[in-house]
Amino acid sequence: MSSLVAVILLAVGVGLVIAGAELFLDGLLSASGRLGVSAFAITVAVSGFELENLAAGIAANATGLPGAAAGTFLGGTTFLALGVAGLAAVIAPIHARLPKSALVWTALGPLPLFALGLDGELTRLDGGLLVAWFAIALPGLIRAGRELLVPEEPERRRHPFASLIGGLAVLTAGGELLTEGIRGVVERLGVSQTVLGNTVVAASVEAEEVARVAAPSRRGRGDLALGNVVGTIVHFAAFNAGVIAVIKPLELDPATRDLHLPVALAATLVLCATLALRGGLGRSAGIFFLALYAGYIAAAIAAG
Repeated sequence: MSSLVAVILLAVGVGLVIAGAELFLDGLLSASGRLGVSAFAITVAVSGFELENLAAGIAANATGLPGAAAGTFLGGTTFLALGVAGLAAVIAPIHARLPKSALVWTALGPLPLFALGLDGELTRLDGGLLVAWFAIALPGLIRAGRELLVPEEPERRRHPFASLIGGLAVLTAGGELLTEGIRGVVERLGVSQTVLGNTVVAASVEAEEVARVAAPSRRGRGDLALGNVVGTIVHFAAFNAGVIAVIKPLELDPATRDLHLPVALAATLVLCATLALRGGLGRSAGIFFLALYAGYIAAAIAAG
């Protein structure tokens, strides 16, 4: 892929992602009103079901690239907690105070993965335990979010579910183009599969999350912006990791076990602690998060 084609794919992908995020948000708000449930609950429930991320992890592990496979959910979690949240906050400060119980569920989300991964392997039994944990943690997070967030008023949109599905489709298409563009730009860097999985692949596959978080924040819905982040973290650290390991046991190399695994947990804890103390994320916090993420990238490259 030529540099020009890669840049064009990046530009088109960014445009589609932004348009898709706005359409998805409109459909989400309308659908929540029709269903009589909070938009936060719907956001948490659907945000992390990203088949492209799960498929990338399964395929990488099946083809003998366990470091890259683990990167889809470990590097993905770190990217969400620091990169996505930080960049979205710089674009549009996130004003929302989530219930403390929701933050506790989010902080607990990666803990079983961390504990099970310390021995350097995720077995099929470990994967089954993680999927079972997901069945507990996600409903817990949704229930916790309902403590302070009430159902939405119905909005006047004739086809809310069409907008919801259409927005997801546009987001997916934009994310694919964005992914190809990013990979085309960095394909000649010659980094290891573990570094690639935890940084480039994780960030490129989840690039559309920035728009999905920034869009509601710009419209005064910081609760939905944070719902996207915390919901996806729980999905990645429990469901995705579990399903990948159930299909094929996952070996964690030293760099994954000693760096990417603890950083994914630490990044989630930093996010939750900041939200608990500040009641949102301002631009200064966003810049701080991006600095932390840049430090992580540097450490990942150094670790090889």
